[in-house]
Amino acid sequence: MDHARDAHRTDLMTITRFVLNEQSKHPASRGDFTILLNHIVGCKFVCSAVNKVVGFHSILTQVWPNSLGLQETPMCRQGEEQKKLDVLSNEVFIKALISSGRTCVLVSEEDEEATFVEPSRRGKYCVMFDPLDGSSNIDCGVSIGTIFGIYMVKDKGKPNIDDVLQPGKNMVAAGYCMYGSSCMIPKKGKIYSVNEGNAKNWDCPTTKYVEKCKFPTDGSPAKSLRYVGSMVADVHRTLLYGGIFLYPADKKSPNGKLRVLYEVFPMSFLMEQAGGQAFTGKQWALDLVPKKIHERSPIFLGSYDDVEEIKALYAAEEQK
Repeated sequence: MDHARDAHRTDLMTITRFVLNEQSKHPASRGDFTILLNHIVGCKFVCSAVNKVVGFHSILTQVWPNSLGLQETPMCRQGEEQKKLDVLSNEVFIKALISSGRTCVLVSEEDEEATFVEPSRRGKYCVMFDPLDGSSNIDCGVSIGTIFGIYMVKDKGKPNIDDVLQPGKNMVAAGYCMYGSSCMIPKKGKIYSVNEGNAKNWDCPTTKYVEKCKFPTDGSPAKSLRYVGSMVADVHRTLLYGGIFLYPADKKSPNGKLRVLYEVFPMSFLMEQAGGQAFTGKQWALDLVPKKIHERSPIFLGSYDDVEEIKALYAAEEQK
């Protein structure tokens, strides 16, 4: 990389410029989707807030303990402790999406119920998002981020909860923004990403797959374990370098831990667009039809061939 040349580049591609360029390729476009994405760029404010937390954490904890860490009172609907920066990020995204005039139903990881936009400000898109994925890592400087997925509403005049309880394959777009420290994923990678602290509770196919990653019997080199614990960071690395990200069901969480609408679906959508695939342990992830807005699911996603291997182990288990 030529750092000296990059430092003097003037032809910069911002997300706003990219979206406008793409819109110009579709003469019939009215610009609604462009406006929506430009409002999602509100994530830049969240990025700034996160950087302040990371940069000044040592000072803040001395002068103002717990300044942007745990929120003392509300518990988010998952029963997890809610972070103050989570609350701030959620408010930023809700207000930005409503003010765009292009949304009608919003589902946030932080809110128990879906938000229905008032008729005078209503648009044709439904947005599901996790405003600050990996927020438990805020205070230690690990990469965290925002995940979002977008559906088209069926009837703008009468939006309802069924507009977001659709298979992931119906999404029109998905994305993530990573805070902290282009992509065609390799067909097979050298990295696996999983929380091995839960190994004693895994099912047989997951156990066999991870064992194979560490001790391959076909003469291939062992895979390297890399696990941050922030889905955005772990999936981002998987997109860049290949491999597989696993968050399986286990005895403690038989339905998995990650939420379907704003974690599993958007990341599965992105992985498939990059040439990989996503599997729940039972089916193609994007064929899953959620019944609740905060439904959870196991997920295995990453390089195509790596996911094929764990699919084969689950198929063999079913035949027993």
